[in-house]
Amino acid sequence: MMSEHPAFSRDHAALLHTLAQAPRLLLIQDLDGVCMGLVRDPLTRQLDRGYIQAARQLDGSFYVLTNGEHIGSRGVNAIVEQAFVPPEHPREQGFYLPGLAAGGVQLQDRHGRVSHPGVSEAELRFLAGVPVRATRFLTSLLANAPFHLDPHEIPALVGTTVLDNPASPTLNLNALHARLAPAPERYGHLQQAAGDFMQELLDEARAEGLGDAFFVHYAPNLGRDGQGQERMKPADTQQAGTTDFQFMLKGAVKEVGVLVILNHYYHRHTGHWPLGEHFNARQAPRDPHALLQLARTCLDPALMPHLVGVGDTVASAPHIDEDGTTAWLRGGSDRGFLLLVQQLGQAMGSPATTVYIDSSGGEVRRPGIDPAALERASDAPWDALAGITDADDPLRLDVLFTGGHGEYVAFFRELAQRRSVHGGG
Repeated sequence: MMSEHPAFSRDHAALLHTLAQAPRLLLIQDLDGVCMGLVRDPLTRQLDRGYIQAARQLDGSFYVLTNGEHIGSRGVNAIVEQAFVPPEHPREQGFYLPGLAAGGVQLQDRHGRVSHPGVSEAELRFLAGVPVRATRFLTSLLANAPFHLDPHEIPALVGTTVLDNPASPTLNLNALHARLAPAPERYGHLQQAAGDFMQELLDEARAEGLGDAFFVHYAPNLGRDGQGQERMKPADTQQAGTTDFQFMLKGAVKEVGVLVILNHYYHRHTGHWPLGEHFNARQAPRDPHALLQLARTCLDPALMPHLVGVGDTVASAPHIDEDGTTAWLRGGSDRGFLLLVQQLGQAMGSPATTVYIDSSGGEVRRPGIDPAALERASDAPWDALAGITDADDPLRLDVLFTGGHGEYVAFFRELAQRRSVHGGG
């Protein structure tokens, strides 16, 4: 087990050897910032052709788990297709990335067959109307005080910011953060206005009888408050804070997706659905402890694969309480699923590894790892990972890729090659 080794390891050779030899492997991986760089405009994202081929080689042992989407104008499928030259096509050849998108409610196999298990037509219709409304909201907002942007530049900025994802329409503020950099107080106003707009959508959904259907996901965030709502991460002079405001379906949280993927993995390798053939993210319990108990009850530990979670969005920030004590606000869209991977390994007595990719080198400003400080303070590495984790964090990051997505993609390609040689499943 990787838990036998120190946390924050950068020994990629040891991890490669372990995973290449594993008799059973299940690698669950985020996308943006992990296998491709973080960019302000999602339409400029690119995937390495070798990475796509490696994912195909790991068929049955690899699934994606993302808050982005497979389909739509900004879906990952379109990025995959750009890597192929006609008449090649990933659908016939099975090169689409299998797994869960939209936080866990959009399921796809490697041939691009997509479904939304547990999602109603009424919910999809409401979601379909969000991008038009978001465009109107943002166009009006940017034209008026305190922004007063040039009318000629607003359409391009809005077009980049409003993501018309079918199951998780999103306001991605990265381009506007860059545009408003000389006036950070205006960006803070924009963050608040985006949050207010999302609340208006929730209120209108309730008025239409869809009261418990949706929630707002902030990325990155600072965990949840006492009411279970995610905390927005304010911008500061160094970081953009929350940039993605996603209007999502209840149940679309990545930790639930881990169990959905495990259900498919067990069926693929045993012919049996341990959680039921139609188990989906909308049905699963939302409490992390209940999720873990469900896994312990239904999954055979003897068949548990070496579980690997790979992500890049984990946050930790100090907060001074009214009594002067320091508390830690921990969040990030990958935190929940990485923590569940760690807990599943402990509960099932099986190997589990959490892998963190430093995505701070992209166009989006976020906390990064200081490799030199990490080397100097190997026994107390927390300062080298400020803003990401802390000394009391229950999430343990086993392996770090400080070189970002390029370093990880090279590792991933080598892993696929070695497992194809060894015939790993």
